[in-house]
Amino acid sequence: MKKLALIVVMLLAVGLNSEACTNYLITKGASVDGSTMISYAADSHVLYGELYHWPAAKYAPGTMVNIYEWDTGKHLGQIEQALETYNVTGNMNEFQLAIGETTYGGRKELAKQDGAIMDYGSLIYTTLQRAKTAREAIKTIDYLMQTYGYYSSGESFSIADKNEVWIMELIGKGNYEKGAVWVAMRIPDGYVSGHANQARIMTFDYQEENKWDDPEAMVFNAKDVISFAKDNGFYEGKDKDFAFSEVYAPVDFSGARFCDIRVWSMFNKVTDGMDKYWEYAKGNIEHKEKAVKGKPLTKKNFASNRMPLWVKPNEKVSVKDMMNFMRDHLEGTELDMSKDFGAGPNAVPYRWRPLTWKVDGVQYCNERATATQQTAFSFVSQSRDWLPDEIGGIIWWGLDDASSTVYTPLYSSMTRAPKTFAQGNGALMEWSDNSAFWVFSQVANYAYTRYNLIHPEVEKLQSKFEAHFIKTVPAIDAAALKVLEQDRELALHILTSYSVDVADNLTMKWKKFYQYLFMKYHDGNMRIKKEVPEGYKYVNPDISYPGYSKEFYEKLVKETGDKLKVVGGDH
Repeated sequence: MKKLALIVVMLLAVGLNSEACTNYLITKGASVDGSTMISYAADSHVLYGELYHWPAAKYAPGTMVNIYEWDTGKHLGQIEQALETYNVTGNMNEFQLAIGETTYGGRKELAKQDGAIMDYGSLIYTTLQRAKTAREAIKTIDYLMQTYGYYSSGESFSIADKNEVWIMELIGKGNYEKGAVWVAMRIPDGYVSGHANQARIMTFDYQEENKWDDPEAMVFNAKDVISFAKDNGFYEGKDKDFAFSEVYAPVDFSGARFCDIRVWSMFNKVTDGMDKYWEYAKGNIEHKEKAVKGKPLTKKNFASNRMPLWVKPNEKVSVKDMMNFMRDHLEGTELDMSKDFGAGPNAVPYRWRPLTWKVDGVQYCNERATATQQTAFSFVSQSRDWLPDEIGGIIWWGLDDASSTVYTPLYSSMTRAPKTFAQGNGALMEWSDNSAFWVFSQVANYAYTRYNLIHPEVEKLQSKFEAHFIKTVPAIDAAALKVLEQDRELALHILTSYSVDVADNLTMKWKKFYQYLFMKYHDGNMRIKKEVPEGYKYVNPDISYPGYSKEFYEKLVKETGDKLKVVGGDH
């Protein structure tokens, strides 16, 4: 048992340093309305949820821009500014280009590159200001890394425009060379994909030269993505057998159980046959031959029971489906955290960190479901090719835990951020009474106290708001489209006003909702307000005492024996 515990600790070493982000990717042919969609949860215990916004601008030649590491705020250096930058709202720009990410870490010897300037967050937001399409984004990311060096560890990017959806995986070259190696694969139309802190691209059709203008192109890659691995002793074998994720980020227990299980949960909802990958998702990795430390990896060392990179859904996916995918707690599986002893008397599907813990020297773990308490913000992007770019791009934005947030429609062309969502309105250790992040966090954290009682009310109101927004958006589209034909600035004003108003109004209503919940469930009771009858100054609310479930009381008696027994019969 001690040997097993040691192995688990070693396997977790890389995975525990990664944040628990999740991306789902939907192509045009796989969506209900023909839009492309990606989702993203920015999960971190130290990231504050806010909406970033950069207005479009023009710059003089030679202008420099400061780059700060997204995770820490550390100044990394300066790069040359583009002559023209585009309007960016959150993780989507005015041309309907959207980018999300998940960190997978990968080989430790490649995690640090002295003198590098571009970290993964800066790559996303700089690229959104400079690229119009997914292909341009891939080229821009490559240019920035090779020119200025890559500062972060291994990353997977979701990149979608109004026509195509790509997954791009990259890792720095450490101090071997400047820059990074990477491969990008286009998700076939009609299919869906996902990634969640584990590199996912296996073998691919290596391109000696990237054919950027070929509409049939399905793969782009760094020219040295394979040769770099061979030259530095990471891989030995035929080029056609080279698997990016297995060489640069070999999957282990944490990569499957804590990361790919989130991909499995979405795939399992949309297609058949995912039960055959359940053992893999639980962390049971199979290999033909175990890798030998210090020796290059070969094809025989790769995991043999990996999930596919993409699957074809049985039914087309809606934007509401995407929202619900982000709210998964492994319901319906043996790992549903609301069903075991750790859920307590109120069936809480969460476990507080640390992620792993020991009993009698044996290592155990909590689950990392898709919905998690430490989400700063999440989104679902929609890029719609049947509408002009000014109207077609919508980013459905949510603050805090995806399970209890309300995804709010923001047009990516909006020219200013809502006050309650805006960057600088509060911080992780700075309270703001009108910050959407803190308002949604209050509701979520209160629901955690008695989840089976409070969360159903959250879910009911959440669904009501989202259904209203989904129903309203086509009318806003139509109104803005009619105006756009005559006056672009006025159309942008309409879209901006709608986005700002709906976000700020929602925040204030959610604040009232928290007040209602707090009074109703105050002190472990459940109170229902009553109308004051004629002739009364006031009237007490109806009050009940929910107590705990039958199963909990039975466990309590089993644990305490006769200690709590009432003597002398029923009372």
